[in-house]
Parts: sequence; structure tokens; C-alpha cells
Amino acid sequence: MEIRRILLTALSALTLTCAMGQTDSDHNFEVKKNLDVFNAIYKHLDMVYVDTLDAQEVIGTGIKAMLRSLDPYTEYYPEENMKDLKEIYTGKFAGIGALIRYNTKIKRVVIDEPYEGMPADKAGLRKGDIILSIDDSSMVDKSVSYVSDHLRGDPGTSFILKIQRPTTGKKMQMKITRKTIQTPSVPYYGLQSDGIGYIHLRQFTDGCAKEVRNAFIEMKEKGMKGLVLDLRNNGGGSESEAVQIVNILVPKGQLIVSNRGKLKRSNIDYVTKVEPIDTVMPVVVLVNDMTASASEITSGALQDLDRAVVLGTRTYGKGLVQTSVDLPYNGSLKLTSNKYYIPSGRCIQAINYKHAKGGYTEHIPDSLTKVFHTAHGREVRDGGGIMPDVVVEADSLPNIAYYLASSGTDSTEVMLDFEVDYIARHATIAPPAEFDITDAEYEQFKQCVLNSGFNYDPESEKYLSHLKKLATFEGYYDDAKEEFERLEKKLTHNLAKDLDYNKEQLKKILANDIVAAYYYQRGAIENGLRGDKQMMEATRLINHRDEYDRILRP
Repeated sequence: MEIRRILLTALSALTLTCAMGQTDSDHNFEVKKNLDVFNAIYKHLDMVYVDTLDAQEVIGTGIKAMLRSLDPYTEYYPEENMKDLKEIYTGKFAGIGALIRYNTKIKRVVIDEPYEGMPADKAGLRKGDIILSIDDSSMVDKSVSYVSDHLRGDPGTSFILKIQRPTTGKKMQMKITRKTIQTPSVPYYGLQSDGIGYIHLRQFTDGCAKEVRNAFIEMKEKGMKGLVLDLRNNGGGSESEAVQIVNILVPKGQLIVSNRGKLKRSNIDYVTKVEPIDTVMPVVVLVNDMTASASEITSGALQDLDRAVVLGTRTYGKGLVQTSVDLPYNGSLKLTSNKYYIPSGRCIQAINYKHAKGGYTEHIPDSLTKVFHTAHGREVRDGGGIMPDVVVEADSLPNIAYYLASSGTDSTEVMLDFEVDYIARHATIAPPAEFDITDAEYEQFKQCVLNSGFNYDPESEKYLSHLKKLATFEGYYDDAKEEFERLEKKLTHNLAKDLDYNKEQLKKILANDIVAAYYYQRGAIENGLRGDKQMMEATRLINHRDEYDRILRP
């Protein structure tokens, strides 16, 4: 029966291939031949192989290997995994509404951040709470994925959660009812003190355009004089939602994006359908290397139409569109069916996926990209994502901060312990836009780190050690020995010095984590705007309208 299911799936793929215009007789013969060979191989394995085979596992491995030779976005979802596909498209799942993480110091899964108004929040769960059991199942020594699977379930179902609060040692249990969780597409928006509006768009899920539209209208009614649309770290989602968001700022009837693929009937042109809210207000779109897909349609279309200045760093470069195809036995295939083209006519796909030799990738070099033009004649290029009009690098995370914040195998969790203890000692804190860690509080944190046994591997020492080995191998070390020794002394690991040198950035990280415990994600985002280099430059640009206009109308 299982072989029949897989054959039906394969034949469906063959039918789809033929429908896509691949009528060449040689091609069709090769498809039929290889399907016959595949069927014959598995048939003999099933009958003769020394062990009894699990058809779902063995054939599933074959399917996964086939798809791996294509691109990372083409995926097979059997019936039991359909909820994962649904979550991708809707952003919804059923659970308690909280981020969890593994605490390597105590080797337990703990609550990291409850979502505002969700069951975890209403039950009073806090950052650092140790998850002991769910109903009668112990969660001790379990992985994050194991605990997550048990926290999730059908909406409306209830379970008994037992936790331990680390600051008091007290064990508590509570009854929690799961509900459908949808993380907000716009976790924060607000009019800043200088009259410039800010919208943080996290993902392009169903209904996000309405959220952006409502936020824009509300801030405009309060006197907004310019908008910063933050698409940093936004991995995309719904193409139609992206078009609707662009429609807020550009006239009705404007072509925003075109999909082109093998099947002509799947070619779609997306055009703005309603009257805009504002076509003249200055807009700056923030992007980075994790801005992808629908985010690139939004930022790229606004750039091509000269409707906004794009600021930040080059985007990811995903110019491909996926379509879901129903398969036998309630499965689904999410496959890449089109490339998309934004108003200038360019496709910004950064990687060519090659299907020979089991599949490999080729990054498109800048030298092979082609020139296109915006509405006002500015040069833009295809391939390699969206290049910002104004390049502003974000502050990089210091090496020590990565080790302090990570839950790696050697982590002392000193940063988490400090934050949990701080939250326990403060019933309230200042508003997000004002809260900061004082110098005295940072000094306490510094002492906690020094006393914790925390250690990390400075990158400069690693590179110097590697350079010494290379110089010795090539015979240069003896001549440069004195220089190496002097440099080694200067780069000697000094934890207290590193903590002082990176003080301001570590204070920001601590403050942001703590704010999230009181004001949730919206508060963390608002707090993070303080000292944000890219946000500061976007604000400055809007306030200097002549400079803003010169960028869009050179």
C-alpha cells in the first residue's frame, strides 16, 4: 500500500511536469524510465532485503535526497507534518505563547520570554522559570524540541505545568489551557519624540498589511512627518500582503511585482488596487542581510518607484516564489514555481541552484549583474539582493557578548542569572524608551561575571595562534619572534579589561533583555532603538529633506 502511495505521488509529479510544457518525448521517456527503475528497486528491497524496511523512512529518505538537489525552499510535507506548513503560511500555532531555552548551567529547559496576553503570561510565568513536568511527563533532562512538542497541542486542551522559580526555589504547578498563538506581525509601532513614525514589521503573515495600514493612519493623524519602516531580520511571507503594504504609499494601478515561471497560467502580475494613504511623506526603509523574500519585494518596489530611501546593508537576495501542491494521502509539496520581478524589471535572486552532481549553489558575482533603472532613472542592479541607497553598517556584536548570551555547552549562564535576579528584585522599571542599566548595576554584573568562572575564547588569540603556526611552517617565525611576543602580550586575555571595553554594548543587551520581561517584545524593540545607528541615520535623513530628495532625484 505504501509503494502505491509513493507511486501515485511520483505519477502526480510526472503529470505536473507534462502539464508544464515538457512534452519532449525524450524527456518524458527518461522520467518514465527512472520512475519504473525506482519502483523496481524498492519492490525488490521490500521482498528480498535481509531486514524488514520501514517504507515511510526509506522512501522518505529518497524524496528528501531528491529535493535537496533542487533548492532549500522546495519541501515535502507528509500528512503528519502538515501543521508545520500551515504555521509557515499563517504564523499560527497552538500552545502557551512563550519562548523557551535550554539552561546549560542547570541542564533544564526554562522559560525565556512569555508573549503578552498569552496563556504563559496570564499564568504568571517568568523569565528563568524551570519547567519540571507537563502533566505526568517529566521534562527533566529533556531537549528544547521535546519540551516544545509537549507544550503545543490542540487549541482548548489543558495540562498541568509544574515549574520551579529559581530566585526562591519554590515549586509551583498551574493549569494552562492552550490557545491559538499568532505572534504579532507588527509587535511595535509608535510616533517618536521628533515626530517621525516607526513601524517594526516582523513577518508578512495574513492580515499584516491591515496592521501596518492602521498604524500608519493612527500616527499620521497624530502629526507624523516621516516614516521609518523597519524590515530588518524580516524573512518575508505573503507576496500579496507585501503589495498591499506598498499600496499604502503608491497610487492605485501601479505594477509592483510580476511572477514568471514555466507554467504560463501561474504567471501573475500584482497591481495596487486601492487609493493610497500618502504618496509624498518621506519614507526610509531599514534592511539588512536577513531581509528576504516579501521584505525584498516591499523594499525593492519602493526603491524602484523612488518612493522611499532604502537604508542599511544589502538584503538576502531571495527572488523565488513557492507554490503548494496537494499530494495523495493528505500530504503537500511546497515547490519553487516562479521567479519574481519588481517594477524596474529586475530579479534580485542572489544564488543560482544547480541540479547536477546532487545539487550545488553558485553565488552570482556583482560583475555579472545587470543594470536596471528606477522611475527617476537611478541605476539599480539585479542579483545579489537589494543594495541600499544609503549603506549604514549596524554595530557588530562583541565576541564576549556572544559567549555571555549563548547557552553553549561551556556557558555559565551568568547573564541569564543576573537578569532573572534583577527582575525578581524590581517590581517595576522605567518605560522602555528611558530604561537603562546604571553604571553601578553594570559593576555588579561585572563582578558576577568575574566570580562565576566564566571564560571564553577571544578570536584575536585564536588568529594569532594560527598565524604563529603558519609562520613557523613557512620558516618566518624566528625572524619575527620578537614582534610575535610583543603582540602576544598585548592580546593576552584579560576578562575585566574586556568587560570594561565592551561596557556600553553589554549594558544595552542587559537592558533590552530586562525590558522584555516587563514590556514584552514591543518594549524590547522600543528600547533597542536607543543608540540604533541605522535608525538615527534614517531619522537624520528625513529631517534633512533636501538630502533625502537628492537621493531619490539625483
